[in-house]
Amino acid sequence: MLTHTAIRTGYREVANNPAPRAPMPGGSIVTTIDLMGATMPYGRDSEIYGEGEPADYVYKVVAGAVRTYKVLADGRRQIGSFYFTGDIFGLETGENHSFSAEAISDAKILVVVRKALLSLATRDSEVARQLWSVMGQELKRVQDHILVLIKTAKERVVSFLLEMAERHPNGNDIVLPMSRQDIADYLGITIETVSRTLTELENCASIKLASARHIVLRNRRALGLLNG
Repeated sequence: MLTHTAIRTGYREVANNPAPRAPMPGGSIVTTIDLMGATMPYGRDSEIYGEGEPADYVYKVVAGAVRTYKVLADGRRQIGSFYFTGDIFGLETGENHSFSAEAISDAKILVVVRKALLSLATRDSEVARQLWSVMGQELKRVQDHILVLIKTAKERVVSFLLEMAERHPNGNDIVLPMSRQDIADYLGITIETVSRTLTELENCASIKLASARHIVLRNRRALGLLNG
């Protein structure tokens, strides 16, 4: 959990600097966040914020990876999304966080005061437009995830692999930061089903399991047909 004491400490240097400038027209919202934020380290499995806590800050992954999740009434964990280097997360439409967020591995997270970012957006139409775009992308990600959860188990695993390939800098050559339990909790299936399905996909030459977390997509066309 990011405490107010930690935030004050992390922002001490930023507070002593001149007020950040808005990006030039056509600039990126990521640039704005970089100018306004303070970078903070998180260890593996460390909580960044908890479900129901005030959404006072917006976050960007500088290094490492992050998962958001809910713990269901029966104790099961449902992972909402994964965030990688450069991704912005924690931008809520309400006043509180709807999910908890944790660092999957050791991570560096840029933290920005939400009120400051929204205040800038009210004065700069380009920042406001890009902020709206980020929220739209997040909504699409949620909608896509919902559609994945109504597919068969094999289709879910294939959809996950294709999603990771789209978001991975090396495309078809994927090194996953998350465990197979994370994948299972993201897809709403068991870890055994994840492992069995990956083995089946390797046996039919659609993928290569270089290691437990290193997966190479060998036949994107075949995977696309299996995606449903």
